[in-house]
Amino acid sequence: MGAPQTNWSWTVLCPVQAYALYPDTTPMASLLPTPTTSTAAGGLLTDTSNSLGQDISRNTRGELHPSNSAGSLSRDCSTGVAPDGQDLDNKQGAVKLGQTEHQNEVSSDSSPALYVQLHGETVRRLSPDERPLQIQNDFLFKLGFKDPWRVQEEGLDTEIGSLLRFYAGKPQTIESSERVQLSGAYNVRKGKLQLPVNRWTRRQVILCGTCLIVSSVKESQSGKMHILPLIGGKVEEVKKHNHCLAFSSAGPQSQTYYVSFDSFTEHLRWHRHAAKMVSQRINSVDLSCCSLEHLPSNLFYSHDLTHLNLKHNFLGPGGLFTCLRSLNLSNNHLGQFPLAICDIPTLTEVNLSCNYLLSVPSSVGAMTNLQTFLLDGNCLSDLPSELGSLQRLGYLGLSFNQFNHVPQVLERLSSMEKLCMAGNYLETLTLQNFRLLHVKHIDLRLNKISVMVPDEPDLLRHVTQLDVRDNRLTDLDASVFPRLEMLHCERNRIISLRVKGCLLKGLYASNNARNRCVFIQTSTFISIHLNNLESLPDWLVDSKRLEVLDVSHNLVTELPARLFCSSSLRKLSAGHNRLQKLPERVERPLLEVLDVQHNQLVELPCNLFLKSDSLRCLNASANKLELLPPSSLSEESHSILQELYLTNNWLTDKCVPMLTGHTHLRVLHMAYNHLQTFPASKMAKLEELEEVDLSGNMLKTVPTTIMNCRRMHTLIAHSNTIEVFPEVMQLMEMKCVDLSCNELSEITLPENLPPKLQELDLTGNPRLNLDHKTLDNIRCFRIDLPPTFSSNEASGGPAVWSHGYTEASGVKNKLCVAALSVNSFCGSREALYGVFDGDRNVEVPYLLQCTMNDVLAEERHKTKSEEDYMTNTFLVMQRKLGTAGQKLGGSAALCHIRHDPTDLGGCFTLTAANVGKCQAILCRDGKPLSLSLLHNVGLEEEYRRVRQHRAIITEDNKVNGVTDCTRIMGYSFLYPSVVPCPYVKTVTLTPQDEFFILGSRGLWDAVSPTDAVEAIRNVPDGLAAAKKLCTLAQGYGCTDSISAVVVQLSVSEDCCSCCCSEPQQPPPSPGLGAYPPSASSIKERPSDGSLPVPPSSCSEISSEISTSEMSSEVGSTASSDEPPQSSLVYLLPGSELPSARSCCALHPACLAGSFQRQLSSATFSSALSDNGLDSEDEEPIAGVFSNGSRVEVEADVHCLRMELLSSPQTSGSPSIHERNLLTLPPPPPPPPSTPEPLEDGVEMNQAEPENGFERDESWQGDVGKLSGKRRANGSVARQEKSHNLIEVAADAPSKKTGGYFTAPAQPDPDDQFIIPPELEEEVKEIMKQHQQKQQKPPRTDQPTDYYDTPL
Repeated sequence: MGAPQTNWSWTVLCPVQAYALYPDTTPMASLLPTPTTSTAAGGLLTDTSNSLGQDISRNTRGELHPSNSAGSLSRDCSTGVAPDGQDLDNKQGAVKLGQTEHQNEVSSDSSPALYVQLHGETVRRLSPDERPLQIQNDFLFKLGFKDPWRVQEEGLDTEIGSLLRFYAGKPQTIESSERVQLSGAYNVRKGKLQLPVNRWTRRQVILCGTCLIVSSVKESQSGKMHILPLIGGKVEEVKKHNHCLAFSSAGPQSQTYYVSFDSFTEHLRWHRHAAKMVSQRINSVDLSCCSLEHLPSNLFYSHDLTHLNLKHNFLGPGGLFTCLRSLNLSNNHLGQFPLAICDIPTLTEVNLSCNYLLSVPSSVGAMTNLQTFLLDGNCLSDLPSELGSLQRLGYLGLSFNQFNHVPQVLERLSSMEKLCMAGNYLETLTLQNFRLLHVKHIDLRLNKISVMVPDEPDLLRHVTQLDVRDNRLTDLDASVFPRLEMLHCERNRIISLRVKGCLLKGLYASNNARNRCVFIQTSTFISIHLNNLESLPDWLVDSKRLEVLDVSHNLVTELPARLFCSSSLRKLSAGHNRLQKLPERVERPLLEVLDVQHNQLVELPCNLFLKSDSLRCLNASANKLELLPPSSLSEESHSILQELYLTNNWLTDKCVPMLTGHTHLRVLHMAYNHLQTFPASKMAKLEELEEVDLSGNMLKTVPTTIMNCRRMHTLIAHSNTIEVFPEVMQLMEMKCVDLSCNELSEITLPENLPPKLQELDLTGNPRLNLDHKTLDNIRCFRIDLPPTFSSNEASGGPAVWSHGYTEASGVKNKLCVAALSVNSFCGSREALYGVFDGDRNVEVPYLLQCTMNDVLAEERHKTKSEEDYMTNTFLVMQRKLGTAGQKLGGSAALCHIRHDPTDLGGCFTLTAANVGKCQAILCRDGKPLSLSLLHNVGLEEEYRRVRQHRAIITEDNKVNGVTDCTRIMGYSFLYPSVVPCPYVKTVTLTPQDEFFILGSRGLWDAVSPTDAVEAIRNVPDGLAAAKKLCTLAQGYGCTDSISAVVVQLSVSEDCCSCCCSEPQQPPPSPGLGAYPPSASSIKERPSDGSLPVPPSSCSEISSEISTSEMSSEVGSTASSDEPPQSSLVYLLPGSELPSARSCCALHPACLAGSFQRQLSSATFSSALSDNGLDSEDEEPIAGVFSNGSRVEVEADVHCLRMELLSSPQTSGSPSIHERNLLTLPPPPPPPPSTPEPLEDGVEMNQAEPENGFERDESWQGDVGKLSGKRRANGSVARQEKSHNLIEVAADAPSKKTGGYFTAPAQPDPDDQFIIPPELEEEVKEIMKQHQQKQQKPPRTDQPTDYYDTPL
């Protein structure tokens, strides 16, 4: 480099090593082993450890809150002292340029200086009294860690280097060094190329600033320096010589220098940087984020420099630039105003934002040419009177300071047009202070203004834009600004708003919850949504300039009668109101977009399409529409309608012919209506269709004429009864096909799939048999996994949860969301679900999806506190994102279901944690209960924290213009303003809890929690419920990626309380048919009076958990079926049910003897009907349901124990019932595939008396008649909540003397148990011995429970 070289190398240090270099500092009990680094070749000091996850930042202050310790990174700045050892001249405020950076590193005691680096960003020098261990601990505590021992453990992790790192000696990366300057000794020739290269002169060459510098002394920087300005010049390769470049200046007297480099690498590096320099139109230099403490001395050779960007450094410039016009010194930790800039008369723009300035000196009046002066994000409370001499100043930024009044000196600034004082402490707005001001744009956002003192309107004619968002105004009279063009008053408490003026173009008054009276004269854009408006003024129709009107989310019951006669209105948003009808009078309006979703409309105006020649988009979703108005009165139609959203209405088949006139229709959403058919002839006329959503209807087929839609790229038709797969795979533009939750059985796919196909979803089709190995090239291919045995189902616990989830990409076909589902997490009594949203980033959600469950599993074993392990999970993921090199971030929401096995009387708890805009909602008694919190500047606590760290909040309420969330994963360069510390909430699950929803930002932006709960409360299947939420959000206008997870809960009373004081008794045989009453978990009847639909058991025994596939799996254990509407109990003679007390299967003793779910040894033929019956005339068999080609038999053995009738003979001879039990032989031994025997302690009685058969058959017949509600997968099983299922295949549950049920005569070979040849003889011998034992009469001298054996 051009500066004199030193012998120092730099090393990555842990805090303890750093303390060793400064023994006078106080160490902390923490270690951080990190690798060291070495000097790279070529004289450049580079980081050879390749610190993972270094984020290129634009906000690299890196300091923590001011603290009492000497290790606070912001100590010097907060006290007004220039930090980082900057030696400021008391008179000039300039940096002494006699020292280079490397010389400054060398101290008198020959010890290298210590440096700290946050998030791989700029590197700051530590002062001698700063303590590295204290800095590290402060950093981790402010990140969100609470336990000191956990902070110490985190400090030991080597990956913390991606967040915090210490160096002995200043590190130099190649990128930042090259941006400052390039230097080296090379062969140089000026003018002509007559001599060979070996006869050229060896000179020191430097590329810095805007020029090429060549020394006149051989290989030295002393003596005269030759300067070649390169802005506007050119740099070319010299083909005659190897590795040679020609540098030429601009202008008529241009000169050329030829430089021959020693290697091809150096040749490329110089060529790349010189090419950028000569291509610039202005003489600018960007040295931002270079960790500079002093300006490089060679930069001052650039005499033509006009624009200098030095933000995110640690310096104050010298006053040697005579032509400098623009200077950016933001985020430089300046504690005092740099006086040297006052001596640069040519300056027109100065940016000193986000520093620690306490005052502005009087010498600022010398910058008479200054036009833009930015002082935002400092600690100013007043301005000097000399500022009034800046007569050319047009823009003054004073936002986020400590002003409590408008400075009076501003009245003297005659040229000022824009005044920004957002984020200060103004409480009263006195308009008299603006009389003499000539400002046109006033920004007073985020103050505490509650009162506005009016003034004479004629004295405020210069104000054209007023922004008073996020204040405390209750009454706003903006009529005192007669020439007002734009008014922003969102998020106040306005009750009365008065505006007038013929020049008003835009009025934004949303989120004023009590805004009931609005007086408006005229404007171009009016946004008054999210108020309590009940009516609109009629004069809106007469406005000649009104183009956009947004009155959504109000209480409007009727629109002005002549609103559709407006000659200027182009967009009307009136959704989420109480409209029962629209104005009937339609007279050729210019209306292009009409949004009337979420109202109570029964019909649309009959001539809406006939006379609305300009209508391009109509959204009438979530209404009560039954018919559509005609599009034309003849075969010819002039409709130009392109987008039509009619989701969630009452439309029938009669409305389909009305669509044929819209020949230019591209997007059609008719999901969740009452369509039974869509005639092929009608679809044939819609040839320009590109996106169709017909989900949630009763369609059996997709029209074959859909092949005429050559531009079709999206077909969504889930949750129907479609049996035949449409031939859409022949459309070359097809990208997304969703036919999940249908009745598909076979699919014929072409050999060549559409080249753009990215998503194919076929889940929820239980009869579908498809070889999907040939479809691996599709980005998102989803299909039900084959039923396998899940470990969590063998635990014997209750079926407390089941889930389904879905993901949908946005309009740009980028899937920026991900879902996580682990049904058996760290054991059978836990589950984990999550949703991640990367906004427009694809990688972050995927990383969170793949890693977060493992991190939570580790943290789960470190602490038992729900809040602690959930919080630590998010904080550790922050480190892992940095290690993976992620600069951006994303939102995340996690829900953890847990049951403490050590707590005998404990209940299931649900712990939810979230950052960003992903949220979780719990449905309790049919009402939404929020489990999440959105962290933004709207929260007073978050706003104070962000302000404390000198962050700037832009007009769109984003922190430093990056994100509007103050707590979110990633974005580490925004620390400490933005942290990943989540909001954690733990609730105890009760029988009133029906389900909970996790959704990404796109879902909750379009669907409110109340609407979401009402929409899926009666949807039995988790997958179908998640699909419905996603479809509703898209139908309501969401164009972003969406992810939804629905987890259905079945928490009964016995899951919330256990009583295990009495000795264990064997539960009754499944043949007894006695189901435990679970009235506490019975859901309410729907509003229409019908019985609630039980949840589906589709894919309920799948053990493969995949976070990238769409599925509906049962969590924890076997079944998610709902309890019956009335508890039917049948008792055998001589037996009675247990007492009212209940014993939960979660109890360890109960678990030892619980039934395990077994795979069936045979299956039905797939030709069975959908409801599991061979004939439609037969009654459904209770407890038997079909799932595709498999028949499942339910038997509930949860917490049941048969108690024999007490009699005087109890202590003597056995009763008749007992003797019947003893006369039956024991069951046959289990087949080879039967799970291992259960633990001793509780045995299951498998024998039944003869009179039990009649009871069993009568019970099945009666209950079969009661269970008439059809399941989502086509079965008609009894609506029962079974915690343990015994699954075998049979034509009907018939009884034999040797076991429970018999297999069919011709079992399916795929489901038979296969006995290995080497075990065949052994199995035959066992069966033979068993038959011999059955022929022997049982001994009567055995105890009563002798033959009670576990399955």
